[in-house]
Amino acid sequence: MDQINWGIIGCGDVTEVKSGPAFNKVPHSRLVAVMRRDAEKAADYAKRHNVPKWYTDADALINDPNINAIYVATPPDSHEDYAIRAMRAGKPVYVEKPMARNSAECDAMNQVSRETGMPLFVAFYRRALPYFLKIKELVEHKVIGDVRYVQIQLNWQPADRELGKAPEPNWRVSPAISGGGLLHDLASHQFDFLEYVFGPIKTASGIARNQAGLYEADDIVAATFEFESGVLGTGNWCWTVNKEQRIEETQFIGSKGKISFSYFEKYHITVETEAGVEEHNVPFPEHVQQPLIEQIVNELRGNGKSPSTGETGARANQLIDWITAK
Repeated sequence: MDQINWGIIGCGDVTEVKSGPAFNKVPHSRLVAVMRRDAEKAADYAKRHNVPKWYTDADALINDPNINAIYVATPPDSHEDYAIRAMRAGKPVYVEKPMARNSAECDAMNQVSRETGMPLFVAFYRRALPYFLKIKELVEHKVIGDVRYVQIQLNWQPADRELGKAPEPNWRVSPAISGGGLLHDLASHQFDFLEYVFGPIKTASGIARNQAGLYEADDIVAATFEFESGVLGTGNWCWTVNKEQRIEETQFIGSKGKISFSYFEKYHITVETEAGVEEHNVPFPEHVQQPLIEQIVNELRGNGKSPSTGETGARANQLIDWITAK
């Protein structure tokens, strides 16, 4: 392919800034059509983002001869279906994270990718963001020596709600749609990046419970995991604390120091060694998915390799399946 003409299935919030505009800012790439079942919303998105065409039917977009690549940006319950339809129609697919609701759906998607020869990519864009590449560089350069263990801590309060009150409807905490709860939505990013830095995790287990009863999904999870490299890890996630207990931090503890950083809220990296404390501030770009989209476009044009594929993307689902197994 010389020019990558994208069609988006599901032009919701994630596509407004994080991804959608980036398709027209990457060289040799343009967004030519969007699809949403609500015609008014599809037309509005197309108008605001200067997209030439819009659809309310996914098959019509998939089979548009002017489109040669598909971005699936719907909730996870339809990722498998749309991705497989697109690949069987001869279109490479870029799918939102988490890749699907569970590892079985991911496996089905990867199987069709192999059968059809159509590339499959997943929106684990932290693999291409300068902030996270800096963290990876610090580890590889052994700034903190040999990493011994990883510690993840995430405590968040229910968004815009008081404890004890049911939240507004949210697909992210509906297991039938998301595959689980907020662990699937957020920890998938965390585990994907950890494997990018340290290699495969060979074992993972955990305890997942619903303590507050605000919704059906788990709202607290504790996990342990071990990398094939020998690095150990622990993680604790809780979504029902008050704002005073809010924290989101990951630490890499090494033989000669510690790296502390945030996946979701801050742009600075703290490195603590015997030499002192060093801070790195690496802001995110305006469109956080743009660096990854550029690498995907380059691969489709035969000029590179995306760091995030269907095979790597499926790993996060596998790990979360292990951790949340009842």
